Amino acid sequence: MTDTRRRVKVYTLNEERQWDDRGTGHVSSCYVERLKGMSLLVRAESDGSLLLESKINANTAYQKQQDTLIVWSEAENYDLALSFQEKAGCDEIWEKICQVQGKDPSVDITQDLVDESEEERFDDMSSPGLELPSCELSRLEEITEVVASSLPSPLRREKLASALENEGYIKKLLELFHVCEDLENTEGLHHLYEIVKGIFLLNRTALFEVMFSEDCIMDIIGCLEYDPTSSQPRKHREFLTKTAKFKEVITISDPELKQKIHQTYRVQYIQDMVLPTPSVFEENMLSTLHSFIFFNKVEIVGMLQEDEKFLTELFAQLTDEATDDEKRQELVNFLKEFCAFSQTLQPQNRDAFFKTLSNMGVLPALEVILGMDDAQVRSAATDIFSYLVEYNPSMVREFVMQEAQQNDDDILLINLIIEHMICDTDPELGGAVQLMGLLRTLVDPENMLATANKTEKTEFLGFFYKHCMHVLTAPLLANTTEEKPSKDDFQTAQLLALILELLTFCVEHHTYHIKNYIINKDILRRVLVLMSSQHVFVALCALRFMRKIVGLKDEFYNRYIMKSFLFEPVVKAFLNNGSRYNLMNSAIIELFEYVRVEDIKSLTAHVIENYWKALEDVEYVQTFKGLKLRYEQQRERQDNPKLDSMRSILRNHRYRRDARTLEDEEEMWFNTDEDELEDGEAVVPPSEKAKTDEDIIDPISKFMERKKLKDSEEKEVLLKTNLTGRQSPSFKLSFSSGTKTNLTSQSSASSLSGSPGSPGSPGSPGSPGSPGSVSKSTSQTAAITTKCLSPEHNEQDCNARRSFRWKKTLRDRRARRREMQSQNVKYTPDISGEGSEHEFDAQGSEEEQEELASIPESCSEMEDDFTQGQRPGGLVGLVDYPDDDEEEDEDEEEEEEKEEILPLSKKARLGS
Repeated sequence: MTDTRRRVKVYTLNEERQWDDRGTGHVSSCYVERLKGMSLLVRAESDGSLLLESKINANTAYQKQQDTLIVWSEAENYDLALSFQEKAGCDEIWEKICQVQGKDPSVDITQDLVDESEEERFDDMSSPGLELPSCELSRLEEITEVVASSLPSPLRREKLASALENEGYIKKLLELFHVCEDLENTEGLHHLYEIVKGIFLLNRTALFEVMFSEDCIMDIIGCLEYDPTSSQPRKHREFLTKTAKFKEVITISDPELKQKIHQTYRVQYIQDMVLPTPSVFEENMLSTLHSFIFFNKVEIVGMLQEDEKFLTELFAQLTDEATDDEKRQELVNFLKEFCAFSQTLQPQNRDAFFKTLSNMGVLPALEVILGMDDAQVRSAATDIFSYLVEYNPSMVREFVMQEAQQNDDDILLINLIIEHMICDTDPELGGAVQLMGLLRTLVDPENMLATANKTEKTEFLGFFYKHCMHVLTAPLLANTTEEKPSKDDFQTAQLLALILELLTFCVEHHTYHIKNYIINKDILRRVLVLMSSQHVFVALCALRFMRKIVGLKDEFYNRYIMKSFLFEPVVKAFLNNGSRYNLMNSAIIELFEYVRVEDIKSLTAHVIENYWKALEDVEYVQTFKGLKLRYEQQRERQDNPKLDSMRSILRNHRYRRDARTLEDEEEMWFNTDEDELEDGEAVVPPSEKAKTDEDIIDPISKFMERKKLKDSEEKEVLLKTNLTGRQSPSFKLSFSSGTKTNLTSQSSASSLSGSPGSPGSPGSPGSPGSPGSVSKSTSQTAAITTKCLSPEHNEQDCNARRSFRWKKTLRDRRARRREMQSQNVKYTPDISGEGSEHEFDAQGSEEEQEELASIPESCSEMEDDFTQGQRPGGLVGLVDYPDDDEEEDEDEEEEEEKEEILPLSKKARLGS
């Protein structure tokens, strides 16, 4: 055989029947000369020391469990286990063990059959049963060996169990027990302990019936007192007969029921106290014992449930005022145990059980019991009430609503529960926590029923807020009458925290009822008084309550918060906390961050207007500065309603254009050949050309309506600047789009001639393709064509002159931009139309002047119009709209209109 090494943990079973970890190492199987056979060796992975050296014996029962565990017994009460890291290592070592013992590796237990000759094995399988030694004192050791050797083999276990049943062997063994005990034969008593323990491990119900019978059970317990590992015998029988007393609070007339109760108690005691902790071999060998106890409890509950006389007497004595306190306590404890037994029932049986208790009047009885002064009785009644609420909360709700029609609020069952929660004397409020959980279950809408005729949620919540909520909030209201809590001890703080937890649950799940209650009773202001408590957990509960309210984003709550200035206690707590980075600091910042992120406008304005001075110095988070920014944006929108309206019209059709876009459009227009442009066609970005006609015309119409309001002011300005009195020709504006929508305008303004000036502002609205004309443009653009109506004008020549002028302007701008960029100065095109330092000489070089002179002079009037800031004939450009992020003031618009009337250009003088 070759050595194999696998990583394992070595475990041994201690005297308390618990597994102890002996270390981690690597296992191998090899021949050990000293042990004269194949052995399992485990060497520690830390230092190589020998953790285990165990010879693989041919008659040792090895068991493989869970694919990675091998367990066996070296000697009596000395069990070993190897836990493998990998399944492959476990399989390999298992094969070695099976190879030594001559077993098939597919089995999980190597010793299914005792090593016998083929003839003996055949006899075992063909014989009708196992022949046990005669039950004599001298043969107890032999009997012990037979029982122990039969346990590993399922076949021999069956034969042993049959032999014990048929021959009445158990009773004979118990007779020997009495003899040994009288003779004080300790060795015989130890053998009997091993025999009885082995019988338990046979896991047979028929044997349990015999062992747990009235005649035998105490003797069985006696046998188990003499554990060989204990120096002194245990006194289990003395405890069961003298210490443990059976109290028959209501006389049980059925002897079978009474015997079943005794038997169940004693068997439960054997399982819990007498039998040792089962080893890994025995872990599944006591399942029948568990089942025996379970079915006994089911049978007891069924028999009691069917005895109507018994239950009637029980509830009659519970509610009778003449019943003394001690008797009532016993009755309540019995009912509690009765309900605990019911938890073992199947669902359908449990339904029938609680329905029977309800018909017998368990809830009215609990109402009486909870009103008593005895704390132990009330505690037991609370446990019974919890069973009922967990099983069927609707049944409890229906009862309390019915009794509200007959009784005062003070004696209602649910109010008694609340009072017990408030008056819990336990410093840790263990009972109060349990009762708060029951109340939460009762007011949870998720488990309320809704039918066609009625809605349980509406009815019960209406009842609860009318009859019970004032009882729940009484401690809170009584303790928050001043600016600080009147009582701030630990127990009171715990109670208020429980109440706040329930109220927070109500805010989350009850909308209408809790909202009215909070606003009408001013609950939130009272709760925020607890922000000044010395107990941080209470202050956090109060803050969590407010956070839950703010999280609803309900304007009714928001107006209530603003009207009562309820952020003030929060801000004070934040400032008092200082710069400490703790849960309070984080929770308060999270509250304000939620208001900012969710953009709750009313609360944002309220916080900034009232508490900004206190919060403006907080810079380690950007929450408050973000709130301030939100607030300023709101104010801007409120102060500029026209901007808001324009934004609402164009929001879906606009985009922001940055300086890079403007420069790209300059380059595009400048680099486009004149011949490539159709007459009267605007140079616009492809994305803008793609817009539909309706998208273009609608915002332009809005804009033009605003422009019409300035007509009278423009006329006055033109008259004041009129030097020659010569009337300019009429012109027509038309929108150049798929469908020509014409807007005809007659201008009576006089043209200016003879005065020196620039050829026109490249930044004036409507200029064809100039950067200035798109500085405020949007994705919605319109092409405006101005046609000269004078018959002698050549429209082609007009277009040529116009194209020349604008190409020259763009070349100058381009040169200026490059010059400023070389000097690391940001270039900004002049879009003001004022002709300041960015106004260029339009005459150009001599070659350019000659080119201009070759154009017929018949267009001089149009040039005059052009130089005066008018839209020239045949001009196609971008309509200038206000951007979403810019605000146009009325005064600024008037100034821009006036600035469009520019001095005459040198070109106009040459043309004349």
